[in-house]
Amino acid sequence: MDLLVRARHADDLPVLVELLSAQQAGSSYPIRWPLPIPTVDFLVRPTERRAWVAESAGAVVGHVTVAHVDEPLVPLFAPALGSAPMGMISVLFTAEAWRGLGVGGTLLDTAVAWIRVQGEVPVLDVVPTHDTALTIYQRRGWVEVGRARFVWLPGNLPEVLLMALPPYQPNAASVDS
Repeated sequence: MDLLVRARHADDLPVLVELLSAQQAGSSYPIRWPLPIPTVDFLVRPTERRAWVAESAGAVVGHVTVAHVDEPLVPLFAPALGSAPMGMISVLFTAEAWRGLGVGGTLLDTAVAWIRVQGEVPVLDVVPTHDTALTIYQRRGWVEVGRARFVWLPGNLPEVLLMALPPYQPNAASVDS
């Protein structure tokens, strides 16, 4: 597989909107569909720091971003991570035809490497019913550090898992507990 990971460009957005829409029925990502906001606003968020796409033979086949952790989330990660600086993996998806081929893992590795270079702990949130994503994260060493219920989460779904990728320096209080 010939795969290139590169910075996302503005002209990638129409294709990414189509890819996200096309893969949603199979992945249930994002949970709320149709989105209550324009899809491009879901892809490009105010907290975004970096964004990449994966492409093969000139076609975009996946996407990931790194974002600042939203202020309301910081205290939810704090019991495990203390005041460690964090980088949030966000908006990670692949085209339906490219699922299971390592594209998502490659994008995840790219984002994690960037976060680590910044001296931060990689964090993310995942709906536990997203079995494939959760399995990938767990196999790569991500650990659950908390749970939360967000306003966008339908009441019939379990709380969202908050995950971090060790090594990180846990909060001293949580070690003693």
